[in-house]
Amino acid sequence: MSYITGFLLPVPAAKKEAYIASARKSWPLFQKYGALEQVETWGEDIPPGKVTGFDLAVKLEPDEVVVFSWLRWPDRATADKCFAEMMNDPDFDGMDMPFDGKRMMWGGFAPVFEGR
Repeated sequence: MSYITGFLLPVPAAKKEAYIASARKSWPLFQKYGALEQVETWGEDIPPGKVTGFDLAVKLEPDEVVVFSWLRWPDRATADKCFAEMMNDPDFDGMDMPFDGKRMMWGGFAPVFEGR
């Protein structure tokens, strides 16, 4: 099975188009490193959490929206190589991040079941 890098982050609602443009710009770069798929989703039904929740996880502010996204890789080694090398790749220089990166979280996941 493949490997997934997942992301959860708050984006100012007013910067939706800038976020989409940034995602589109990053896709060819991730493809260059072997990514098979990039999915960016804009929160529409994010119930407020009481103990846990997407809003609490990113410390969502009133003018922000939760974004959930992922990259699919052929395997973990490919993902690890990308993230190890991308900071030194000049193609990644100047990438606009229209959100507070300090409140973004990410992690790598090994699929255990895929229904299609």
